Amino acid sequence: MLRIAVQSKGRLFEDTMALLSEAGIKVSSSKRTLLVQSSNFPVEILYLRDDDIPQSVATGVADLGIVGENEYEERGYKADVVRRLGFSKCRLSLAIPKAVPYESLEWFQGKKIATSYPAILQRFLDAHGIQAEIHVITGSVEISPGIGLADAIFDIVSSGSTLVSNNLREVEVVMKSEALLIGDPMMSEEKRATLQELLFRIEAVKAAEDKKYVLMNVPAERLQDVIAVLPGQKSPTVMPLATPGWNSVHTVISEKSFWEIIAKLKELGAEGILVIPIEKMIP
Repeated sequence: MLRIAVQSKGRLFEDTMALLSEAGIKVSSSKRTLLVQSSNFPVEILYLRDDDIPQSVATGVADLGIVGENEYEERGYKADVVRRLGFSKCRLSLAIPKAVPYESLEWFQGKKIATSYPAILQRFLDAHGIQAEIHVITGSVEISPGIGLADAIFDIVSSGSTLVSNNLREVEVVMKSEALLIGDPMMSEEKRATLQELLFRIEAVKAAEDKKYVLMNVPAERLQDVIAVLPGQKSPTVMPLATPGWNSVHTVISEKSFWEIIAKLKELGAEGILVIPIEKMIP
């Protein structure tokens, strides 16, 4: 049985549980139990603090972990990156008081920077030849400049609203982060077989993200023109309708290009366009 370490609360917890649910894995999310077994798949979930997950996987306490890339890089434990999951995206950035002029990284020379990610920050400063004092804080980093504890901060940024509310502005993006599925390098072959089944399910869920299944009626004389603008997985499905001179065309369209393509289809004479969300796509 695979043991997966996941964050016990927060946005990453919610995104992780949603992924497992979409993959058909039933797990209780009770906060009162640290270790919960799935009722329909050979996995058990170990709820931990996010900063404990890399170590738990690297030391074999857990076989897999779902953790933010920022925590994985900061902790530096040797665990395999099995898959990038594409959710819980954020960035680690340097920010300074809004009223302070800024031109380049040289501004940080000799300054004091408050952060919860000293290892990542030190590597970045070393790479750019910047000598700065790093002040490690585990709580609300963003208040440090306002109370005179630091000149700048290095912290997670998502929407940027927290910076704005503390009169700070983002001046340098050091790294981008997303959720990672990490694994124990010493995992047994039996557990790797279960991992492959888990990955198969995850791939089916991720492949369906931002995709729409589209059906439309197309006049026969415009069929090739319509097919030419469709970005289907391989080629669209075409079936003749009972009405002579018309075909039903089925395809998959990405959300990013959806409205642009739909507009072209209407110009080409497509009618009765039906759009259906996709839950899973099996490769």
